[in-house]
Amino acid sequence: MSANRHRGEIVAEFDGKPYRLCLTLGALAELETAFAADDLGALVARFAGGKLSAGDMTKILGAGLRGAGHAISDDEVRQLRCADGAAGFARTVADLLTTTFGAAGTATTPGP
Repeated sequence: MSANRHRGEIVAEFDGKPYRLCLTLGALAELETAFAADDLGALVARFAGGKLSAGDMTKILGAGLRGAGHAISDDEVRQLRCADGAAGFARTVADLLTTTFGAAGTATTPGP
């Protein structure tokens, strides 16, 4: 499976299977609502703060998976496993945010 990074796509492996993720306009709108952000600028500022909780990462990964066409709930996302555990999830989230927003959207440190 390949990703078109020019369209904001990445590929990540969960439970030993490759998944495409993409923060489409609909996925970004979902995240604006989930994080109570007034606009994309506020969303980028939230992500660029440098810390994300496991719940934050679940919301971002879920939106990215759904944006790429996977019918998956946040509860199902919580059950996924990733190589390197939390660090692997954090790298995937950072890659997705960087691909979508550039370096300004990168947050790599899981919060408390």
